[in-house]
Amino acid sequence: MHIDLAGRVGIVTGAARGIGRDLVLRLADEGVTTVAIDINAEGLASLGEELAKLDVPSSQLVCDVTDADRIQEVVEETLQQYGRIDVLVNNAGVVAGGAVDTLAEERWRHCHDVNLTGTFLMCRAVIPTMKKQRAGRIINASSFAAIIPSIGGAAYASSKAAVAHFTREIAGELGPWGITANAYAPGMIPTQMNHFAERSPEQQERLKDMLTIRRWGSTEDIANLVCFLASDQANYITGTLVDVSGGKFATQAPHLAYDRADL
Repeated sequence: MHIDLAGRVGIVTGAARGIGRDLVLRLADEGVTTVAIDINAEGLASLGEELAKLDVPSSQLVCDVTDADRIQEVVEETLQQYGRIDVLVNNAGVVAGGAVDTLAEERWRHCHDVNLTGTFLMCRAVIPTMKKQRAGRIINASSFAAIIPSIGGAAYASSKAAVAHFTREIAGELGPWGITANAYAPGMIPTQMNHFAERSPEQQERLKDMLTIRRWGSTEDIANLVCFLASDQANYITGTLVDVSGGKFATQAPHLAYDRADL
């Protein structure tokens, strides 16, 4: 399958590090003009240095996804500079761990403001342009926690479950304009936010016991999916939540297959 994204313009949020950074680099490598936004100015500057090595236009703009006015400025600047917006990847997210009875209200609100409201504000800002184009791809980061939550993760799980349902809603609203909206649910991909790879060997083995494909996921696994969903090959896919977790809990005890396998 040949995926051709050359000449498209894409906005990626939460792009200064982790999965978001690698998504920007991969999209740029596929020929996408990227607009990377984040609150981390230093991270964006180093990303810009990497992107400068590629023969594709790019911009890096400081933006808080909870700031509606700043988002509008970013969208207007993107249109002034590049003339269109073909892809929006809402990757920005935060975690707020803690049991419900001890979780501070401000942490709950911040988690939902970034993960859910930030996604809403970004979508609201780009939809008028995509409607005029009668085309567009909206790709939202949900989480495996939206499918099965973790103990102590009420704020994160509920915000990401809401993202998944919000995605279905806008898919329905935007279908008449040829705009698709999909979400993806990453599983165990080590990042600076979850610190999976920094845990003890025993803890890592217990975590991998949940997986049908018994290895950590990679940012490349997410990038492959995002590029596909952004392409013409995904024209007939919308309103979905794609599980990218290596088959986490696909069966009740995936590790038993490894225990029994004669490898």
